[in-house]
Amino acid sequence: MNKYPSVNRMTDDQRIGIVRDIFATITGRYDFLNRLLSGRRDVAWRKRTVSEMNFFNTHRFLDVATGTGDLALDCARTYPEVQVSGIDFVPEMVSFGQGKVSAEQLKDRVDLQVGDGTDIKHANNSFDVSAIAFGIRNIPDKEKALSEMMRVVVPGGQVMVLELTTPEPGFWRSTYSFYLSGLLPKLTRLFTKNSVAYNYLADSIMNFPTRREFLELMTAVGLKEGRAIPLTFGVCTLYIGIK
Repeated sequence: MNKYPSVNRMTDDQRIGIVRDIFATITGRYDFLNRLLSGRRDVAWRKRTVSEMNFFNTHRFLDVATGTGDLALDCARTYPEVQVSGIDFVPEMVSFGQGKVSAEQLKDRVDLQVGDGTDIKHANNSFDVSAIAFGIRNIPDKEKALSEMMRVVVPGGQVMVLELTTPEPGFWRSTYSFYLSGLLPKLTRLFTKNSVAYNYLADSIMNFPTRREFLELMTAVGLKEGRAIPLTFGVCTLYIGIK
């Protein structure tokens, strides 16, 4: 079982390699652990994200860092007229997601491929919406990822980021910090051989930019009307910006 340095001590190349290693080793348990460790709130958070999507031009959606394809599938189920593309740089995750797409008989509308969120192989103005769920904290160059997500959406299109965050200072932040650093590692040891991966998860959440800082980053890349929607006492946040 690998040990990972603190997020603040990783180089960009280290972080990319570590993230690839982590998700390649937990693929089979990823969906189960997401539901368990969030108390199934991850399902509600994705549904809220999908409910905010606006398809008005291309009727196409890009899911960046799609993982096992949950957000892509949620979108396809909710909007039968929309074509969905998903990319992720971990082949094992993409392969698992493709199996889920086949099982739901959605291969004609959902296409998951290996790809890099900082170098998206789609043309400008190809999608009404691009989104990333629980992935941008793992990308060292967040500005490049946001810029690419903005490039591929049409003018007036949405760039959406759903990410685990920390509540405002007070009771819920203290409770959440205790959960991340104390309970989460113990729980994951029961269900995965690579429980250390979830130490990285906790570390990456605690070191993620504040809501104000992330909204400033969205503005810096050129997105307009940026807003942050805290979910479940702020342990998750949905960010939305317009091209």
